[in-house]
Amino acid sequence: MLRAKLAWPQAVLALALACVGGVALWSLHALGTSSERILQDNYRSVLAAQRMKESLERLDSAALIRLAGRDEAAARTVAGHWEVFERELQVQERNVTEAGEGQATARLRAAWERYRAAWEPFEREAGRETRTRSYFDDLDPVFHEVKGAAEAVLALNQDAMVRKSEEAQRLATRLVAATLAATLGGLLLGLLLSSGLTARITRPLSVLTQTARRLAHGDLAARATVAGEDELAELAREFNAMADQLARYRASSLGDLLRAQQAAQAAIDALPDPVMVVDPAGALLSVNSAATALLGLSPEGEGAGLAGLDPALRAALDRARGHVLTGKGAFQPRGFEDAVRLEGAEGPRFLLPRATPLYGESGGVDAAAVVLQDVTRLLRFDELKNDLVATVAHEIRTPLTSLRMAIHLCAEEVAGPLSERQADLIYAARGDCERLQGIVDDLLDLSRIQSGAVELVRRPAPVRHLVEEAARAVRGAAVEAGIHLEVEAPEPEAEALVDQERLGLVLVNLLSNAVRHTPAGGRVTITAAQDGAGWRFQVSDTGVGIAPEYHERIFEKYFRVPGQPRGGSVGLGLFLAREIVRAHGGVIEVESAPGAGSRFTFTVPAAPAAEAPAPSQRP
Repeated sequence: MLRAKLAWPQAVLALALACVGGVALWSLHALGTSSERILQDNYRSVLAAQRMKESLERLDSAALIRLAGRDEAAARTVAGHWEVFERELQVQERNVTEAGEGQATARLRAAWERYRAAWEPFEREAGRETRTRSYFDDLDPVFHEVKGAAEAVLALNQDAMVRKSEEAQRLATRLVAATLAATLGGLLLGLLLSSGLTARITRPLSVLTQTARRLAHGDLAARATVAGEDELAELAREFNAMADQLARYRASSLGDLLRAQQAAQAAIDALPDPVMVVDPAGALLSVNSAATALLGLSPEGEGAGLAGLDPALRAALDRARGHVLTGKGAFQPRGFEDAVRLEGAEGPRFLLPRATPLYGESGGVDAAAVVLQDVTRLLRFDELKNDLVATVAHEIRTPLTSLRMAIHLCAEEVAGPLSERQADLIYAARGDCERLQGIVDDLLDLSRIQSGAVELVRRPAPVRHLVEEAARAVRGAAVEAGIHLEVEAPEPEAEALVDQERLGLVLVNLLSNAVRHTPAGGRVTITAAQDGAGWRFQVSDTGVGIAPEYHERIFEKYFRVPGQPRGGSVGLGLFLAREIVRAHGGVIEVESAPGAGSRFTFTVPAAPAAEAPAPSQRP
C-alpha cells in the first residue's frame, strides 16, 4: 500500500519529465530545421553568386590585359573561368527558393549569354583601336549588366538569410519560454504531489514519534493510533505490541532489575565528582549529573565521544581509559601532579582521573568507569602545608645554626674539658644536628622547587670531577660501614653542561642511599659514560633492593619503602634528585629487585665541543 502511494507521485513526476523532455526535443528539432533551411535554401545560392562575380571579374581583367597587348597573359587568366561561371549559374538555376529569385536568375542567364556573344568578336579583333572600341562599346556594358544581375541574386538570398535568422531567433525565444513553462509546471506539480504525499506519510510518523517520546519518559500507557492497512499502520500495530510487552515487563519481577539500575544510577548521580562510562571506541555509555553540570556531557548522548572536552582533560581521560582497556587493571594516579586544571565560572578546578575496568560476560574488559576526583581543596591544603613546612624550616635554620656552632665548640672543648660520658653525648648531639641540618636543607630545596624559584646555573663541568667529588663525600661513611666503593670515571677532558652544585647533590644523595641500604661487605659503584648527545650516570649497589611495586613511588615526596631502616632524610632525597634531573632535561630511572641490589641511572646533556682557534695569519 505504501509502495502504491509512493508510485503515484513518481508516475506523475515521470509524466511531467516526459512532457518537459518532449518540449525540449521538439524545440531542438525546430531550431535545427530552421538552421538547415538557411543552409539549404540560401547559403548555396550566396556562394554561387559570389563565385560567379569572382569569375566575371577575372574575365573582365583578362579583357583589359588583352587591350594592353598581352594576349598570352589574357589567355591564362581566362582559362577555366568560363566553366566556373557556367557551373555556378547552373547551380543557382537548380536552387531557386525565394520569391522573385527565378526572374533574377533568368535575367542573369540572359545577360551572361549576351556577354559570351560580345566576347567572341572582341577576341577576334586584331587591331588595338578596334579592340578598344569593341570592349567599351559592346563588352563593358554587358559586363556591368551581368554583374548587376549576379549582385541582385546575391542580395536577394542574403536578405532571405537575415529574415530566416530573425525568424529562428523569434522561434528560439518562443521555444525557451515554452520549455521554461513546461519545466515550471512540472516542478510545481511535483512539489504539490510531493508535499501531499509527505503530509500523508509524516502524519502517522508524527504519531509514532510522539508515542515513542511518551514511552521514553515512562508513560507505558501511550499507544499509536494509525488507520489503514499500509506498512505504516502495520508498524504502528507492532509498535503498540512492543508497548504492551514493555508494560508487562514493567509489571513482572524483571522490573526489579530496572529499579535496581535506577537506584544505582541515582547513587552515581549523587556523587559530587564527575563519573562516566566509556567503551573501547571512546563513546560515552553513561554519565552522572556532576559530569553533565561540570563538563557539559549529555546523559542522553549515547554514542557521543569526548571530542568536545578540554584537550588536556581529554588526553588524561584517554590515558586512563587506555590503561584499563589494554588489560592493565585499574588506573591510579601517581599524585597531584597528574591532576588536570579545568577553568570554570567559579575559578580553576583540579580533577584527578581514576579508572576501573567493567568486565563483560566473556571475562573481557567491555568498558571503563572513569571518576574525576575534585582535588582542588586538597591541592590548596597541600600548598598551605608546603608553605608551612617552608616557613618552619626557614625559621628553624637560624637557631639550628647557633646550636650546631655551640655543640661544635663544646666538642672541641673550647668551653672547657669534657668527661668521656659528656664527649659521647656531645658527639651524638652533633650527629643529630647534622642530620637535622640535612633535613632542613632538603625542605628548603623542596619549597624552592615547588615555588619555581630554583634557577640552574649550567656551565661545562668535568665529568670525572663530579663523580670523584661525590665519591669523596660518602667515602668515609662507606669505609665505616665496611662497604667497597668503586668509581669508574671518563677522561679528564670530558665535560657535561650542568649546574655543578645541584648535580653534586643528586650524586651524593644516590650514593648515600646506596651505602645506607647495602650490608657490610657489599659494593657500591658509580660510573659515567657517554650516551649520544649526553652523559649517563649510574649508581649501583648490592644491597637489599626495592620491590617493583615501589619503583614509581620512591620518587614521591615523603615516601619510604616499608620495612627499610630509618635514617637519612625524611623521604625527599629521590624526589629532589628527580626534579633536578628533569630541570636539566634528563630522566632518572631505577632497576631493582628484592635481594638483587639497585641501579639508579640518570642522563644530563653534554657540554658543546669547543671550537678550535683560527690559525694566525702573517701580514
